[in-house]
Amino acid sequence: MGNDIKELKAQLLALLNKEALKRGKFRLSSGKASNYYLDGRVITLEPKGAYLVASIILETFKDKKIDALGGPTLGADPIVGAVALLSHINNVPLKTFIVRKAAKEHGTARQVEGPELAKGSRVILVDDVATSGSALIEAKHALDKLGITADTAMVIVDRCEGAKENLAREGISLESIFTIKDFGL
Repeated sequence: MGNDIKELKAQLLALLNKEALKRGKFRLSSGKASNYYLDGRVITLEPKGAYLVASIILETFKDKKIDALGGPTLGADPIVGAVALLSHINNVPLKTFIVRKAAKEHGTARQVEGPELAKGSRVILVDDVATSGSALIEAKHALDKLGITADTAMVIVDRCEGAKENLAREGISLESIFTIKDFGL
């Protein structure tokens, strides 16, 4: 990848501040009210943002033995697409997957979509933003049913509102590229 991770993070933080951070009154997916909203998809669905996020994730986990990377739809969808592409370009191919809220009722009736993951696989969970961590926990439970181990999660931004603690209770270590404190909030 060749870019310094500090420089990649600096570019990503500037992009998030400029494009993704909104102030006002918002209701979060956790149900909580907030005076700001960080829309990670604005960044992960934009070319430079997708590249920066995927580069940082691949650099962070380059020395870890993992079989795949994925997470809950919709926040993880563009992240895993960018990681899959960049891992191929860099000749370090990494399988990716997406976890639906519920199994499909047609076709293959799968809840975990993507290349088949073998029982015993070790995976990393990703998402754009974590508040309570409930989407990541639900994804872990879906993987548990398949005998797949998810003990680490990474998000672009941890809002520092309980996700780290909630995930720890489920046996998942939460890493984040940023916390909300990096935005002065």
